[in-house]
Amino acid sequence: MTRRGGTGGTQAHAPDDVVVVGASLAGLLAAAALARPGRRVTVVERDVLPDDPVARRGVPQGRQPHALLYRSLVAIEELLPGFGDELQAAGAIPVDTGRLAWLGELGWSPESSQFPVLSASRPLMEHVVRGRVCRLPGVTVQGGLRVAGLRRAGDPGGRARWSVEVEGGDALAADLVVDASGRSSRLPAWLAALGVPAADVEEVDAHLGYATRVVRLPVDAVGPAGVVIAQLPGSPGGITLPVEGGRWLVTAAGAGDQRPPRDPGAWRAFVGALRDPALAEVVDAGEPEGDVVVHRQTANVRHRYDRVRAWPGGLVVVGDALCAFDPVYGQGVAVAALEALALRDAARRDDLTTARGARRFLRRAVRVGALPWAIATGEDLRLPTSDGRVPPVAALASAWTRELARLGTHGDTLAQTTLAGVYHLMASPLTVYRPALVARVLRARLRGYGPPVPRPQVLRGAATRDAVG
Repeated sequence: MTRRGGTGGTQAHAPDDVVVVGASLAGLLAAAALARPGRRVTVVERDVLPDDPVARRGVPQGRQPHALLYRSLVAIEELLPGFGDELQAAGAIPVDTGRLAWLGELGWSPESSQFPVLSASRPLMEHVVRGRVCRLPGVTVQGGLRVAGLRRAGDPGGRARWSVEVEGGDALAADLVVDASGRSSRLPAWLAALGVPAADVEEVDAHLGYATRVVRLPVDAVGPAGVVIAQLPGSPGGITLPVEGGRWLVTAAGAGDQRPPRDPGAWRAFVGALRDPALAEVVDAGEPEGDVVVHRQTANVRHRYDRVRAWPGGLVVVGDALCAFDPVYGQGVAVAALEALALRDAARRDDLTTARGARRFLRRAVRVGALPWAIATGEDLRLPTSDGRVPPVAALASAWTRELARLGTHGDTLAQTTLAGVYHLMASPLTVYRPALVARVLRARLRGYGPPVPRPQVLRGAATRDAVG
């Protein structure tokens, strides 16, 4: 699929030609951040891009659940005004995250009004974003093009430019290259061929696996907005969320030898053996369809390109190519959107064609992902299947957040909404230490926590009777 927008004026010291490698959400949002009249932005993707919202090979997690964190919606809306309305019009389901039935380590969370998000399949999200980006001035999105490498090339004006080598096609000239090609990025090899020193790579791998099946069931057949059974050390978990088309995505998650299977019968048995039968109730009330889809590329991997002193100008990295997270925490799209905002601001403030400008952006991009990285790796390091230990400071922070979660499981909505604000990247992590919360923890320790939040009813009306019958 190839679509082209218009062109207009130009700006001094700004890149005239930009090539974005990868039409992932990170690549599309980067293109949106850089699009402006007079600039040519070309997004190249190795997959042939579909005209309809269907899963594609280059997005291995594309058939797993994707609920946008609230910060994701805010950031994408800033880049593409009206995105939320368009996604909802296409079928996305509004979800109040405070009305999820959430079984954490210490019990059920209380129901409260929190952050409104949209739940949709990953293909639908990409379809809506890609359609919007294709209509931006100066933007071209081309599928079926595989980038083979990068090399430096000069132009008649004496500027150092990039030549983006494409298999079976003409090279693309660029003042700025954005690598958004995901976990499978070939950038380390391309940099090595250019003589650029290798970047340090940080990795935390809990050897998690997910297995998802579609269940056809009306959204109003389930009482809560969705169900989450948190995975704990030695205990698998899962999640179910509604998506477009009267469907629910039901996902089981486990680590190491407890990873869920692909066989439908064994998968149903796995779901039924979780520490609460809520997900099994949803499966049995609806009509499963299609295969069980397994995903096991779940390691947290961060390339420290921001520390490479010999970094070349005119080259930046975003999305999973820079920092990939365990998908279960739902942070990847939020970080990609925030990186895109940072890229937009950097392009206005700095000359990204210089080494200084490019490195300054990379440092900013790493800072954008620092809190999500701490959350994801801190939780994964608690699992016995991970190599390594939780750092002492992170262990103390985790112990405190568990204290707040304990308050929540006994009905304290302030503790619950405070944790939600940090998780949705809408509040500083320091808010969990506010004096009012410290006082509540101390009071609970002295006087008791009170009764726990009761288990919510998962199914409604006829759906409940059908499941029982």
